[in-house]
Amino acid sequence: MDDVFRALADPTRRSLLDELFRKDGQTLSELEGRLPMTRFGVMKHLKVLEEARLVVAKKRGREKLHFLNPVPIRLVHDRWVSKFAEPWAAGLSMLKEEMERKMEKVFEIYIKTTPERLWQAITDPDMRAKYTFGVVVSSTWKKGSRYEAWGGSTPISEGENLEVDPPRRLVQSFRALWGDDVKAEGTSRVTWEIEQVADSCRLTVTHDQLNEGANNQLFGGWPMILSGLKTLLETGEKLTTPGSLMYEGR
Repeated sequence: MDDVFRALADPTRRSLLDELFRKDGQTLSELEGRLPMTRFGVMKHLKVLEEARLVVAKKRGREKLHFLNPVPIRLVHDRWVSKFAEPWAAGLSMLKEEMERKMEKVFEIYIKTTPERLWQAITDPDMRAKYTFGVVVSSTWKKGSRYEAWGGSTPISEGENLEVDPPRRLVQSFRALWGDDVKAEGTSRVTWEIEQVADSCRLTVTHDQLNEGANNQLFGGWPMILSGLKTLLETGEKLTTPGSLMYEGR
């Protein structure tokens, strides 16, 4: 976590994160135009933020887009802040509600585990329930198959497994069902990508095809989910932060 605190200590880097918070998925040129510094200076600060995993860069055609990755900040919250929080305070950390274009959110985390073990945690209903608010997901996990997610007797989400390539890549359509407001958002897409890095795995979750100004309930829970997944695989424990097991035992 030293890299995270070091990256956040600089006001210019905080300004870059603020710009990505206001409009995610920006190019270097866009960010350069928003800050009073040279292109080289922006590149240097982005490099520090990428090394701290606070920013994730993804190629889109000839462009390189930069996305705010709130997962490291969520890990800091879970370690030092959450025990002081009120029961639903985690909802205050959800990402902004509106953007100027079709929305795409990218989340990245490093977990000390194997690709096989990580894939199991994503697809095994008992393991998954331990870090997805107690929600149970059922599927055959075959390409073209359906999946359903339930929190006790409450339907949470449903969709289709569009691509299944264990233990590397899973692409799913996603339709939220837990309330009329999120049902109205229709169908989006979630992509899980696993890459082995030495004795660990880099997990990148991309939630895209979201409507402009999509309800932040659709994607605001990802930092807590990935923090819980990391905790489970590295310690065998479950998170007990407010709201992290809201459906457990229902």
